[in-house]
Amino acid sequence: MIASISSSPSLLAKAGVLKTKKYTVGLPQEGIRKLDFFDLNYFSEDLVVQDGNIITARGRGFIQFGITVGKAKALHLSFDEMVQRITK
Repeated sequence: MIASISSSPSLLAKAGVLKTKKYTVGLPQEGIRKLDFFDLNYFSEDLVVQDGNIITARGRGFIQFGITVGKAKALHLSFDEMVQRITK
């Protein structure tokens, strides 16, 4: 699994990892258009996007991102259980 949040999906795009993969990124669309390594056909406005084993998220989707990564790793914890583990 590859998980990337905020503007870091741009590194995946530049490396070619996001080719033919649905993704999101924490950059304005103007900025995405200026970078020639993004394919806007696969861009999503969603806060979190999972396409196969690749998970991308906008920065403000950090909670849903964590939950999505946890589910992908088969960590079936409730929100309260996650908070307890994090705050120990």
